[in-house]
Amino acid sequence: MLSTPRGIALYVGALLGPGLLVLPGLAADRAGPASIVAWALLLVLSGLVAVVFARFGTEHRSAGGVADYVTAGLGERAGRAAGWCFLAGIVTGAPIVCTLGAGYLTGGHTGQALLAGAMLALLIAVSRRGLRTSTGVQLAMVAVLLLVLALAVGGALPGSDPANFRPFAPHGWSAIGDAAAVLMLSFVGWEAVAPLTGRFADPRRQLPRVIGAAFAITAVLYLALAGVTIAALGAGAGTRTPIAALLTVAIGPSGQVVAAVAAVLLTLGTVNAYLSGGAELARTLSRSSWWFPVSLTGAGVVILALIGLGVVPVAAAVTIPVSFFLLVYVGCMLSAARSMHGPVRLIAAVAAAANVIILGYAGAAALPAILVAAVVAGTARPARPTRQLTSTA
Repeated sequence: MLSTPRGIALYVGALLGPGLLVLPGLAADRAGPASIVAWALLLVLSGLVAVVFARFGTEHRSAGGVADYVTAGLGERAGRAAGWCFLAGIVTGAPIVCTLGAGYLTGGHTGQALLAGAMLALLIAVSRRGLRTSTGVQLAMVAVLLLVLALAVGGALPGSDPANFRPFAPHGWSAIGDAAAVLMLSFVGWEAVAPLTGRFADPRRQLPRVIGAAFAITAVLYLALAGVTIAALGAGAGTRTPIAALLTVAIGPSGQVVAAVAAVLLTLGTVNAYLSGGAELARTLSRSSWWFPVSLTGAGVVILALIGLGVVPVAAAVTIPVSFFLLVYVGCMLSAARSMHGPVRLIAAVAAAANVIILGYAGAAALPAILVAAVVAGTARPARPTRQLTSTA
């Protein structure tokens, strides 16, 4: 059984990841200081989504996660579409996360893509051998990330200058939506730990405390990082390695080395955990997983080639997996709005609308997600009789 403190650590770990080492810079590049508004709005949305997933977790004991949550309100076809979109988010997201980590080790599109490809190949080989990152190791990596971020934010804070917030919206207010489409990668995670709710001894009492504490921790961390990135780096906030820049301000040239080591460890650990979960999900959806590393390799070659050749910027590539996860969130929120009662029903409807708006800012990058969902929902033949989740309420 999960204790409340360990549950908080697991939820925080699901929300944080190596993308946090890069996304503040990508958002600042798109919207300037106004990117802080995107952070704040996404935190509000994250809170709404957390409330809905808390209700799912306390009312339904299911190991099926988002696929079963969507099935509960929208039916089996929609549930399978959500499952495949979540899997596609992992397949397209893994090479991009490797690219984000590689950016701390090398400059230039080509070098970054090649190093990311090497990291992805290593992780695919490791996942094929069935090796997983233990929960303890995952929590240790989260602790490393928290320590690095605390050092970066605390050390760079004295060098902050309020003048760096002017002009506040150099690219216009609509750029806030563009920044949100990139930053959403830092706000997915509530769905990843949804199946763990059954491991709490008293989920009705523990889960609200766990989710509330996890949300508070991530909110403080995200806003502090976003604010200091702008205040301390100013015009240089749009860098691809913002944490390295902050650590350089905080502790000097050695900050680059600290950031690079943290980026590699976090990238390898996080992606390995997602690939292990992806393989299990692949077996659940299709009764085999042999095609999963093949699809991952193919997606990696295409995505990294586009990035390496400079055809697709990293910021644009990030919106591809984000779109898949957003569509999963839309399905979960619509399912909750249809199947639940009370205030949470309205919360789910608002969250669904907000996710749709952000999805719109993804532009053409959202087309693969929409296509996958449409094809699966239109052609899938349920492998088992359609069922509703059994409520423990």
